[in-house]
Amino acid sequence: MYINAIGTAAPETRYTKAQCLEAFKQSAWFSKLDVRTRFVADSVLRHDNGIEARWLALDSLADAFDIDPDTLAARFARHAPKLAARAVTSALAPAGFSPRSIDAIVVSTCTGYLCPGLSGYVIEALGLRSDIQAFDLVGHGCGAAVPNLLLGRALLESGAADRVLSVCVEVSSAAMYLDDDPGVIISACLFGDGAGAAVLSRDPAAQRTIAWKDSASVIDPAFREALRFEHRGGMLRNILTRTVPALAADYAAKVLDQVLVRSALDRSAISTWILHAGGRDVLCAMEKRLQLQPFNLRHSAAMLYEYGNLSSAFVYFVLDAALRSGERGGWWWLSSFGAGFSCYGALLEVH
Repeated sequence: MYINAIGTAAPETRYTKAQCLEAFKQSAWFSKLDVRTRFVADSVLRHDNGIEARWLALDSLADAFDIDPDTLAARFARHAPKLAARAVTSALAPAGFSPRSIDAIVVSTCTGYLCPGLSGYVIEALGLRSDIQAFDLVGHGCGAAVPNLLLGRALLESGAADRVLSVCVEVSSAAMYLDDDPGVIISACLFGDGAGAAVLSRDPAAQRTIAWKDSASVIDPAFREALRFEHRGGMLRNILTRTVPALAADYAAKVLDQVLVRSALDRSAISTWILHAGGRDVLCAMEKRLQLQPFNLRHSAAMLYEYGNLSSAFVYFVLDAALRSGERGGWWWLSSFGAGFSCYGALLEVH
């Protein structure tokens, strides 16, 4: 399988963490939450947390604090299809493919639910063929990109499709939840909105070649409660615990080593690292566990700084940034982690 092109999309409005903190203080929620919770939010948003801004599908930050099931569901239904369609459009153009040349589409999200699925809305928005094969994946959380790409690979290798769209879209502002749990309030300070898309085929691109060579995954339900969504009051409530950075780093190392052993490579062979950044602490843990330098994680850090944690869409942004920067070819490693506890990785050969 080859990744022929990458596209990304973010909402139109950029909000700095200083603006987010001020909006929180002006909201009715500020007095509802206890002193400790307000201190946590102030600490995360005032000090260096690796995130300077987030792009959110909100007309104003005041809207972020309108938290009820109907409002959040309507926000997802309004913005998820638009973001996904924009990401696909930005991928199709450089690949030189028309929308009607696409045989299958795989869409992943964890921040909202539509039935019929989100894929149908993207098909409608882009004018894809009515006989296209469409798949909607849920439940992978932040790690969804690699499972999504793996399904695309299966469709290509089986001969069921010649060209596949891989799409991850998250409207985290449609999964807003606030209470006095430190993990919940930190989560509210980290996530942004965005979508990523990739065009997949069995043929290399005319310009830069990105070949999918091998992949691995690990799912450990014993740590399911460390990172997950739960339903409470008709809304999604994110559970985020202190163990996540260490878990993410440990499992990222296990997945990487599995593939490297099969490929007869060592870590020094990886020239470019495309890693999901749950937050600054995750990147620090990855750097230490994988024995990397800050330079190796510069693209992940840059995307985190500008967009926040984009959940499943994040690695598309990182891969796009690495390609745009003209990183040298060779072995690239793409890895994501998420609910489950789950971790995924893929070895790419780039020329």
